[in-house]
Amino acid sequence: MHIKQVIIQGFKSYREQTVVEPFHKGHNVVVGRNGSGKSNFFYAIQFVLSDEFSHLRPEQRQALLHEGTGPRVLTGFVEIIFDNSDSRFPIERDEVFLRRVIGAKKDQYFLNKKMVPRNDVVNLLESAGFSRSNPYYIVKQGKINQMATAPDAHRLKLLREVAGTRVYDERKEESKSILKETEGKKEKIEEFLKTIEDRLATLEEEKEELKEYQKWDKKRRALEYTIHDRELNDTKKKLEELESRRKKYGDGSESLRSRLREAEKNAKQASRDLKEIRQQVSQAKEEKQGIQMELQQLQQEKTKLENRERDLDEEMSGDKNSKKRAEQELDKLNATIKQKEEELCRVKPEYEQLKKKEEVIAKELGLKEQKRKELYAKQGRGSQFTTKDERDKWITSELKMLSKRIKDKSDDITRLTKELEQDAKKKIELEDDVEKTSGEIESYKNNIDEYNKKYYELKKNRDQQHSDRNELWRKESNLQQSLSAKNEELSKCEGEFRSMAGREIFNGRNSILQVLDSFRNRGGYEHIANGYHGLILENIRCDEGTQTAVEVTAGKRLYYHIVETDEVGSTILKEFNRQKLPGEVNFMPLNRLMVGNVQYPKDPNVIEMVRVIKYEDKYDKAVRHIFGRTLICRELEAAVKTAKSHRFDCVTLDGDKVASKGVLTGGYYNSSRSSLEIQKRRSALHKEKADLESQMTNLKRELHTVEEKIKEFGADMQKNETRNSKIKDTFDKVKTDIRLNKEKVSLIDRSKQSKERSLNQLKSNLEALQSTKEGFEAELHQDLLSSLSVHDQREVDILTDQIRQLTKENKETFTRRMQKEAEKNKLENTLNNNLVRRRDELTQALQEISVEDRKRELDQCRSELKTIEVKIKTLDKSVSLAERKLSDQSSKLKGAQELCERYKTEERECQEKINDDAKDLEKLATKQNTLQQKINDCVKKIRELGSIPTDAFDKFHNTALKQLYSQLEKANQQLKQYSHVNKKALDQFMSFSDQKEKLVARKEELDVGHEKIRELMDHLELRKTEAILFTFRQVAKNFTEVFRKLVPGGHGQLVMQTGNREETDLPEDGGGSSLQGFNSDTFTGVGIRVSFSGNISAEMKEMNQLSGGQKSLVALALIFAIQKCDPAPFYLFDEIDQVRKKKSLKFLGSSIG
Repeated sequence: MHIKQVIIQGFKSYREQTVVEPFHKGHNVVVGRNGSGKSNFFYAIQFVLSDEFSHLRPEQRQALLHEGTGPRVLTGFVEIIFDNSDSRFPIERDEVFLRRVIGAKKDQYFLNKKMVPRNDVVNLLESAGFSRSNPYYIVKQGKINQMATAPDAHRLKLLREVAGTRVYDERKEESKSILKETEGKKEKIEEFLKTIEDRLATLEEEKEELKEYQKWDKKRRALEYTIHDRELNDTKKKLEELESRRKKYGDGSESLRSRLREAEKNAKQASRDLKEIRQQVSQAKEEKQGIQMELQQLQQEKTKLENRERDLDEEMSGDKNSKKRAEQELDKLNATIKQKEEELCRVKPEYEQLKKKEEVIAKELGLKEQKRKELYAKQGRGSQFTTKDERDKWITSELKMLSKRIKDKSDDITRLTKELEQDAKKKIELEDDVEKTSGEIESYKNNIDEYNKKYYELKKNRDQQHSDRNELWRKESNLQQSLSAKNEELSKCEGEFRSMAGREIFNGRNSILQVLDSFRNRGGYEHIANGYHGLILENIRCDEGTQTAVEVTAGKRLYYHIVETDEVGSTILKEFNRQKLPGEVNFMPLNRLMVGNVQYPKDPNVIEMVRVIKYEDKYDKAVRHIFGRTLICRELEAAVKTAKSHRFDCVTLDGDKVASKGVLTGGYYNSSRSSLEIQKRRSALHKEKADLESQMTNLKRELHTVEEKIKEFGADMQKNETRNSKIKDTFDKVKTDIRLNKEKVSLIDRSKQSKERSLNQLKSNLEALQSTKEGFEAELHQDLLSSLSVHDQREVDILTDQIRQLTKENKETFTRRMQKEAEKNKLENTLNNNLVRRRDELTQALQEISVEDRKRELDQCRSELKTIEVKIKTLDKSVSLAERKLSDQSSKLKGAQELCERYKTEERECQEKINDDAKDLEKLATKQNTLQQKINDCVKKIRELGSIPTDAFDKFHNTALKQLYSQLEKANQQLKQYSHVNKKALDQFMSFSDQKEKLVARKEELDVGHEKIRELMDHLELRKTEAILFTFRQVAKNFTEVFRKLVPGGHGQLVMQTGNREETDLPEDGGGSSLQGFNSDTFTGVGIRVSFSGNISAEMKEMNQLSGGQKSLVALALIFAIQKCDPAPFYLFDEIDQVRKKKSLKFLGSSIG
């Protein structure tokens, strides 16, 4: 065996992984500069193989790790790969991998890539030849110098290690410890023996008195036994009588409990019926109150409608009278207007004629005066201007101004003429528009009436729907009350279910339902949700008489969950755990249940439990898995017999269960807390709740339909009202437009007169200006005169006369025109401001007075009143029915209360009887306990008597009790004489004698063991000495041979030294007999004597007399000698080149090779 490869990483100076290979199987030499890592490589191999690095502290392990620059090294390892082709290691492999990994907090060994404990590695190395007692197969640097300078005692210690004396020393220390413990035990036993011997001497004296005492004591015990035995028999007879009476009480109590259960059941049913009737009474009261409130509202509405009907009648009568009066006044107004219009038609032409005449006269008068004025001006220009040219120039200037003024007047006349034409045209348009819109007003009125009629019809339909909705609301309220009562009852039932199942099972059931809801909402898990079938409890049914038996048989398995397959259960459970839901669940996958065919016994007293359970066929496996091996028996005796003979679990109807293995369980079972009964009630309540919810859904659907119709009618009414409002707005706008157009026509008429007057004035002024212009043109270029010509003067005179005449006519015409104008204005003012306006007001009033609307509104009011009266009659009937129903329910309530009270009274009576029986039973039980205690006391006293003589059972059998007590008294008096006697002297004497014998035997055993241990220690010392001497002879022989080879011609020997440092003649190797008198402790050291000269007789030198090189050579010879004693597979030397002689070096090389 040899090393093939060494791998180092993180150890000492080897930071990175370093692989050293290959190695020669003969010898290998590692050469390198100082600091290149030679010694660390040597330490790495020693780190794995040597025992020197076995127990390292954390700081020592840290010191072995690489501490260079860069990241800190946390772990390091050294791995050695051995060539095991010679099977030196007891492992069937050609290569053995041994690795040691070290860190700050770990130190691990790996053998062939597997971690192993250190002891296994040490044992493996020992088996390969790497001995811990001879560690010199590794020679470290400086070890040779240390050996050369070591004292003799150190060499002796080294020799002891090589000889393996450590084992003998450890065995010897163990033997010393055992020897010390044995000596301690011997001392204690000797003390005990001394005490026992003293006590035995005392007890020997008390033994005689004790025999006399025992004679009377035996008699006393025989008498006491007879007395206690008679008392025991009498007490047993009394106890049997009490047991018989208790059994009778028990039978009666069972009958009473049956009556009590029946009474409790009837009372519970009566309480439930009473609660339902109370709810029905409450609903009837609420229904009656609701109907009365609705009736009251209808009465109020009826009163309002009657008042409204009266008001409408009065308004309609008033409207008729008002319309008649308005029509009469309108007729009178029309006649007056006609008369006034005729008068106006008569006055107006006269006024127009006078007006025209006045205008003509005024026009002519103005022209005349203008002409005369011009002539006077012409006369004045003679004195005004000095020359003709100056005058002509002024006239030219005046002509220009006149032309401009004439042009302006002409423009004004043209403008006024156009305005008059436009006003006339606009007046025609306005009159046409008034006539047209007046025709549309009637159409608008008809539309408004039509919309009003439609509005009333829609309102009537909506009111009918409101009435239907109120009726539905009342039904909804009743249903809601019923549903609330069911929910309350169901909640109470769920609470009972939770208390029966337990919190964990109840939470588990709710959690499963939550998981299934999440699957349904998530989608894609329908097969999982459909594969869950609920609890066993929810899927089975049975008769009331067998419920107790079924529940006792199933137990908590009633709350197991049925699933189609185990996949369904696993999926539900994964989701259950993922959501971290609370509760406890147990699944029964139908595909995993294995149920075989069971052959039931044919016995009339038993019935298979699966026959009394009703369930769906798909749950057959689950039901048979739980109930298939159980039979129902009529009586407990039959159950015990059947269970024993047929190996079936049997249960009685009262819940007493006999297992097939013989275990009997049972007792009182509270049938009022039945899981199956609660589930039955839960199912019924769920069904009733579902029916109520279905009715509520249908009712809500109807209510939604009615609400939609109400909204639809409301929307139609809103649309109708909107359209009617638009038409009314249009109607009002049309009336306003007519009124405004008429006012515009009147305004045009009023402005026409002023415009015509202005037009005539402008025309007169235009003619005057034209006349003045003609005069200036005629005067132009004429001679300038200082006075008028004859012709002009005559013309002035004529003009003056004409002006005077025209002025007079104008005044007369003006006076007459003013009279006619005043008469005309008066007539127009009366017509326009009084008569026509009043006629319009009356016409407007007649339009607003719509008798048809009033009549329609009155009809609508009467129709609503009639509908309300019908509703009131219906509600009166409903109130009567509600009162009758309330009366019936009250009667039922009274009967139910009486029935419930009767059942409760019966229940109380049964309970009182049961309590009385219980008290009697308790008294009997107390007496039984007293008697049983008396029996126990008698038995205890008999037992306390201890061993009784054989004749004591019959000796006093026929003796009277009084004589027994007399003899017992006499025996006790005799025993008092020996009260000082140690009652246990004989027992103690025997006990101490036995103890003495045992202690003597134990002491003899300890003496033998002590001697054996002494012999063992001597033997160990002898073996130790033999090993030392044997090793010494081998090493001494090898040392002489090796030294002779290292130093040719030289001679060396080892000498064993004793305490006085004198050499001792050692015995020959002849076994243990030749070593008598020798002890290893007398050896103090191993000396070395050598001679480097070729002469054998030359003086031998000791180590302190040699030079340094000679010491190294001697030390090296000693190491080789030791290695020859216990050869290792290979050796490691670190720097052993202190030997300088060529011959020595040659031998050293050949030895290593």
